[in-house]
Amino acid sequence: MAIIGFIGLGNMGAPMAANLVKAGHQVRGFDLSATACEAARGSGIMIAESAGDAASTADVVITMLPAGKHVRAVYTDPAGLMAHVGRDALVIDCSTIDVESARAAHEIAATKGIRSLDAPVSGGVGGATAGTLTFMVGADADAFAKGQPILACMGKKIVHCGGAGAGQSAKICNNMILGVSMIAVSEAFVLAEKLGLSHQAMFDVVSTASGQCWSLTSYCPVPGPVPASPANSDYKPGFAAELMSKDLTLSQQAAQACGVDTALGRHAAQLYEAFNAAGHAGLDFSAIVQDVRARSGA
Repeated sequence: MAIIGFIGLGNMGAPMAANLVKAGHQVRGFDLSATACEAARGSGIMIAESAGDAASTADVVITMLPAGKHVRAVYTDPAGLMAHVGRDALVIDCSTIDVESARAAHEIAATKGIRSLDAPVSGGVGGATAGTLTFMVGADADAFAKGQPILACMGKKIVHCGGAGAGQSAKICNNMILGVSMIAVSEAFVLAEKLGLSHQAMFDVVSTASGQCWSLTSYCPVPGPVPASPANSDYKPGFAAELMSKDLTLSQQAAQACGVDTALGRHAAQLYEAFNAAGHAGLDFSAIVQDVRARSGA
């Protein structure tokens, strides 16, 4: 059993921390939201008084925060994580943030002689709850080996992508594909509707043909064919449109820095930005099909 500090008990962090408790670990969590802390307490998570307090006796400290600036703040706070964590501990950042901030977090940990991982996740709230997340990890081999058993309590697939920042690099590339493919699937379904095809007929063909993809078979953006998809629950978010917009923005920042022309990724980022600005940021990202319909007069 490990003592684990968990900083960030939001929609993703809380169920991830709960799965660590279920695996037999002692978890001390912290979040700025008192409501989030109280909810987490119900899952057997002990609540710390601060991020530093959560880290003070931990073998492993996990952060799950909204953006790079929040991760940097927790790592650099004179009274925060690095001021309290022991030298033999491992720090794991599971947030989805920019590659530069991820590498900066590794550097801060290294100056303290502490091993670190950037380990963003894929799988959404459903995957976090079920313990079936995919972890994309950036770390040296020793740190990865130390962190793998902990990550295995929260996910079913753990991929060592390379050194510092490699996990974040893989995550933003993956989510650029996801954003583009969801728009493509949505456009195809709206076109099919206009052509007189039923949702089920469209699904039955494409799910076993060359257009098959995760956005269709697991997260179909129209009600009916995939009962578990958010389309069947008024697009209650498993992965909100505002988060997709954030990840697509990160992908475009990275593409610009590397001099890579990602025309489809850029256009997807623009479409999600407009969708969010129209008041739909809190819907699941698959609700982009509604935007396609609106622009098509459907």
